[in-house]
Amino acid sequence: MIKEFCAENHTDIAAAIAAGAKRIELCDNLAVGGTTPSPGVVSYVCRLGEAHQVSVMTMIRPRGGNFVYTKDEIGIMMEDIAMARACGTDGVVFGALRPDHQLDKSSMEALIEASEGLEIVCHMAFDLLTPADQLEAIDWLASRGVTRILTHGGPAGTRIEDNFHWLAQLVNHAQGNIAILAGGGVSLENYQEVMAKTGVAEVHGTKICKL
Repeated sequence: MIKEFCAENHTDIAAAIAAGAKRIELCDNLAVGGTTPSPGVVSYVCRLGEAHQVSVMTMIRPRGGNFVYTKDEIGIMMEDIAMARACGTDGVVFGALRPDHQLDKSSMEALIEASEGLEIVCHMAFDLLTPADQLEAIDWLASRGVTRILTHGGPAGTRIEDNFHWLAQLVNHAQGNIAILAGGGVSLENYQEVMAKTGVAEVHGTKICKL
């Protein structure tokens, strides 16, 4: 079982590690869903993680809003991946969609290639796909070496308890070829129920540890 603490900047990370977090998703600007943190923050947190044997996943997202990116924005994201790698990150977190809410496979392939050697997480852009497209995306992402998919199992704003059935189906479809990481409404109070009723082995959230 892995608790992944979703951190805005660096301020609560030492406390989260002390409270049992085994992985950090490092972001800035959680008010807009998380954007890429600064090089100084990434370097500091990666040193802290290394000292405590806790892995750090760095958010690669140039702005808030949707996940439909221009060519220039994909270029920025590739530069940010290189920055995070140089700062010592263990992995990167990103997702890109087409305007029709299909996975932007060409952009994803470019980002995946730029991330070679790092863990790769597809974030909750995944939740904007249709259920059928999510199953196809699991296969596609797994075939390209993506490590995990962060998903709420349903639309934003829904209770995660209402999404247990679909999360369990995603876990079953993944068949261990790619990890399903449950997030969005997962807390210290309900994470054990989330794991028991969905089969996920990893949970994610800002309230996953007692700070």
